[in-house]
Amino acid sequence: MIPLSVPCLKGKELIYLKECIKTEYVSSVGKYVRLFEKEICKFTGSKYAISCSSGTTALHLALRVVGVRQEDEIIVPTITFIATVNATKYLKANPIFMDCDDFYNLDVNKTISFIKENTYFKNNFSYNKKTKKRIPAIMAVHVFGNAVDLLPLIKICKKKNIKIIEDAAGALGTFYSEGKLKNKYAGTVGDVGCLSFNGNKIVTSGGGGMILTGDKKMAKKAMYLSTQAMNDRIRYIHNDIGYNYRLTNIQAAVGLAQLEKIKLFLQKKNKIYNFYKKTFMTVKGISFDKKPKYAKNNKWMLSIQIDNKVVNLKKDKLIQLLFRKDIESRSIWLPVHRQKLYLNYEKYKIKNANKIYKKTLTIPSSINLSLNQVNTVVKTIKEFIK
Repeated sequence: MIPLSVPCLKGKELIYLKECIKTEYVSSVGKYVRLFEKEICKFTGSKYAISCSSGTTALHLALRVVGVRQEDEIIVPTITFIATVNATKYLKANPIFMDCDDFYNLDVNKTISFIKENTYFKNNFSYNKKTKKRIPAIMAVHVFGNAVDLLPLIKICKKKNIKIIEDAAGALGTFYSEGKLKNKYAGTVGDVGCLSFNGNKIVTSGGGGMILTGDKKMAKKAMYLSTQAMNDRIRYIHNDIGYNYRLTNIQAAVGLAQLEKIKLFLQKKNKIYNFYKKTFMTVKGISFDKKPKYAKNNKWMLSIQIDNKVVNLKKDKLIQLLFRKDIESRSIWLPVHRQKLYLNYEKYKIKNANKIYKKTLTIPSSINLSLNQVNTVVKTIKEFIK
């Protein structure tokens, strides 16, 4: 089987894990938790990093630290893994769904249009004209490592007091390459950024996540909430509802070993991307992954789009055919506004997301993928679409 995206565990993972076991620091207390956070800050340029048990818990905490309350409304993209939107419901807030651009990301122009035309400003907060509900935050997802064009959003969000939460779950290593955001890493531009270290990510800790922020108060609150909101560790005094959301020392040990090799991982990802791009150029009816020019992408997850005006083969059928040839591929996520539990929530001018869903599937892009395997993937797809 040529897998979709599996980790490369060929660094010091075993050495660090043995030390965890030897010292018996296996839970959320231990040197590797602190080291991992420190090295993430060093790599991304973030002032603060707070490790979490998953990318989802990082999103939940991010919403809390920016002040989201029950019955608030959060602007979210419809093209994203459902965890992004589910996090809003953990706080009993409601999503407002936005369309995507050609890079699968939040359509910034439509989002700005919605904020200008469909909200009003009162008592230092933005409100939805239709529902009269407060809109304190927007969640921008860097889908497949594609950086969201955040610069146009920053100005209006600051004016309207709408906090920007970056879901950079799959974007570790992506950075802006031009303009005012040049050399800024995904996850460090908004008020809070969230990373994931799930097993399919470029850097994994088996599971886990991280909150990035430049705001000391937000960082302190994230740490407080992630450790059961404990005010007095001797007498067990808790003045808020907290969570058991910290990363374990064992997971952090794996994550640190992974992070030490991230430059090599990014180089390999880029090589795989370029080989795919070159070989797919001759395949009619297939559009290969496009990346925005304003950013250097980490090439985490790669995708193709099928032009059914040229190719008489549906996306789902191609996925089945590839699986029979031991090649794993998957559909892009069903737009969240079409999920059963989110059908009745507000959506704004969604068109592109539905079109992209019909024709997009992800293809193998593991770090260890050989160029021979890449060639096999392309050749097999070419055979099926003849």
